Amino acid sequence: MEKQKRLERGNGVILPIFSLPSNYGIGTFGEAAYDAVDFLSDAGIKYWQILPLGPTSYGDSPYQSFSSFAGNPYFIDLDILIEEGLLEKEELENLNFGDKARFVDYGIQYNLRYRILEKAYDKAKDSLKKEIVAFRKKEAYWLDDYALFMAIKHEKFDVSWLEWEDDLKNRKKTALNKFKRENKDLIDFYVFIQYEFFSQWQKLKEYANRKEIKIIGDLPIYVALDSVDAWVNSDILQLNPDTKEPIKVGGAPPDAYSQDGQLWGNPLYDWKKLAESDYDFWIKRIGSSLRLYDILRLDHFRGFEAYYSIPAEDDNARFGEWQKGKPYELFDRVRAKFPAACFIAEDLGYITDEVNELKDYYAFPGMNVIQFSFGENFDSDYLPHNYERNSVVYASTHDSDTLMGFLENADDALNELINLYFDLDTEDNKERLWKINRALMASVSDVAVFEFQDFLGFGNDSKINSPATLGINWKWRCLEEDFDDDLAKKIKNMAKLYGRFNHGQA
Repeated sequence: MEKQKRLERGNGVILPIFSLPSNYGIGTFGEAAYDAVDFLSDAGIKYWQILPLGPTSYGDSPYQSFSSFAGNPYFIDLDILIEEGLLEKEELENLNFGDKARFVDYGIQYNLRYRILEKAYDKAKDSLKKEIVAFRKKEAYWLDDYALFMAIKHEKFDVSWLEWEDDLKNRKKTALNKFKRENKDLIDFYVFIQYEFFSQWQKLKEYANRKEIKIIGDLPIYVALDSVDAWVNSDILQLNPDTKEPIKVGGAPPDAYSQDGQLWGNPLYDWKKLAESDYDFWIKRIGSSLRLYDILRLDHFRGFEAYYSIPAEDDNARFGEWQKGKPYELFDRVRAKFPAACFIAEDLGYITDEVNELKDYYAFPGMNVIQFSFGENFDSDYLPHNYERNSVVYASTHDSDTLMGFLENADDALNELINLYFDLDTEDNKERLWKINRALMASVSDVAVFEFQDFLGFGNDSKINSPATLGINWKWRCLEEDFDDDLAKKIKNMAKLYGRFNHGQA
């Protein structure tokens, strides 16, 4: 099996779409996104890491999506719809998209967006009829089920598919065909939304690629229980065949940070059934993702080698057990189907020799997060002197403190270790932050990635996600003034100095 080629040396930024500026309460694929690409290009940045682009459900997490294939309606830019003649500017006047420029109000998005998109659909179903029909035919392998799933959810007031009547829950043809006949226009509306999402995203991605900026996307290992993936593919999941309720669910065992462990609640795969299907679901899922992104970060990579299995009725993760997957069978199939694909292994947490062997067998680069590296002996693999070239170093991730937040929250003992390692002789955290940024830029890791907040020097009030919390995450946004020319020049000079500069121009 041919190994993956190394990623080109460069630097990257984590900047989710929802974090971009816009006039409509959340980042979109509109003008501000193109301005952000221009900023990345001016700063010499080669990699733009975004979070999953799927439609979000309760809790707003992009890692708990209604679909592994569909796109988030909130990212459709309304100004582009105006340019396409599908909306009138007056239709958006006097609408309140939120009063906090720095934060997304998902309640407002939910209540306003679909009403606005319905107005656009009323015009598009005639003016774009041919284009939408062609799109639907091309994407039928996932789109038909998704549009049907979302239409049923709409009619059922968004309750989980597990609460639908048995004939719909169990996908009885007679019941599904009856619903399709009675709700054709509603189903077509959800098809239109996906047409616009993919049309707008593809143009933005092409613009970034012309400037030689590669898009890093995340592929969550599990699907959400309340998703079209679980509804359509219940046979490859550990679900009760009669009730469709989960038998075992995913999570993480107790550790120093949580005596109860982490109970995620996602249904687990039935690896025997996956193998019998020749991993068809994974092949389609990865193939679809590789059209959205240039590089895929494999979330919870250790779960491919062995996954933590928790009884679904448990209230915590204390009594789970490790079960083996079939990772070599899966990735051999993936490599054969997509020989040029590039992956990053999210190999954080408790990692066994078997997980490292799996990563190295396919030459997937792993992750080093500087915030996880400090102990008394300075022997952590996450410290720069222990990095290998085929790796990606992170100043912070969407699940961690920002780098400034990390420095601000460090106690005296940790600060002493940080200062000793990086030879810091200042108490100015802004200065300390940039010296750490510089050290990561100078490291041998092929790719160095920073949250945009790590360049801005923002603390934890700009944190993207605090795991195990609800209602406060996935909300932080940039302002236009954050994309500063002097900041771009500072990043560019550092990238040039350490061989990470992107020379691409449109």
